[in-house]
Amino acid sequence: MDSNKRPENMERITTAELAEAFIEEQVKAIREQVKDGKVLLALSGGVDSSVVAALLIKAIGRNLVSVHVNHGFLRKGEPEQVIEVFRNQLNANLIYVDAADRFLDKVAGVSDPEQKRHIIGEEFIKVFDEEAAKLEGIHFLAQGTIYPDILESEKGIKAHHNVGGLPEEMNMELVEPVKLLFKDEVRVVGKALGLPDNMVYRQPFPGPGLAVRCPGAITRDRLEAVRESDAILREEFAKNGLAGKVWQYFTVVPDFKSTGIKNGKRTFDWPCIIRAINTTDVMEVTVEHLSEELIDTLVTRITTEVEGINRVLIDYTPKPPATVEYE
Repeated sequence: MDSNKRPENMERITTAELAEAFIEEQVKAIREQVKDGKVLLALSGGVDSSVVAALLIKAIGRNLVSVHVNHGFLRKGEPEQVIEVFRNQLNANLIYVDAADRFLDKVAGVSDPEQKRHIIGEEFIKVFDEEAAKLEGIHFLAQGTIYPDILESEKGIKAHHNVGGLPEEMNMELVEPVKLLFKDEVRVVGKALGLPDNMVYRQPFPGPGLAVRCPGAITRDRLEAVRESDAILREEFAKNGLAGKVWQYFTVVPDFKSTGIKNGKRTFDWPCIIRAINTTDVMEVTVEHLSEELIDTLVTRITTEVEGINRVLIDYTPKPPATVEYE
């Protein structure tokens, strides 16, 4: 039987009981595969890698070595949360690499979106490889591959770096405990493993992170404006009961300025664009129309609390004609 094919009679994991049964089954399978070997995992803090990490910690404890690379494009508080949850609460064998300056130096002056993505992706692999080279006796590599990754790669819809096996020179065996699950099932399993809600129900987030929400050549001050405005948006959506109801919401700070007034003085600052969207398949996307009261609060908070922002714009464009992200 094809190990990458989900059995037709496999029950959808929708309850805590089904999740517990899956966890028990996978813990046994991981122990059988790995025995007393060591496993390496790139832990991004996203849903899939976090659930895989929690599963492996349950199965093999500190024989899992997790590497969290902070490329500087994560949202506010995310690297700290990874350290808190995995190192402090789950006693994980966690290597934290703060490579923010290294990544920012690499993309300095680069405005082409594809080039930016390529540089960030390539640099991420380099940093991860450098950390892996420092370790000894690791023969297994864990990945957060999920079933839609396999399906999309098979159909040629989208290439996934984690599908198709490993290069021969890596000489490592793959461990992919959630590869037959859909995203909603991964979340149910994560909840059963005791991961916090804001990690389990984390919004879809691009690999290059906030770099794609800072269009044009990235500067540290503009990137910080994206990070701070995003944090305010998430806080206000949570306060207004929209956190679990809207599929994705974020801010974008484009690379142009306009005049404004702050504290009685003329300013020449960036606009901040708010985008809130809903979808089931990401092929078509509808927009979430925000209440006037919420818009007013967001405008006031972002323009007064975020350095370098003097306007707030709302993007109400569906997909098509617009894509989800700006880059």
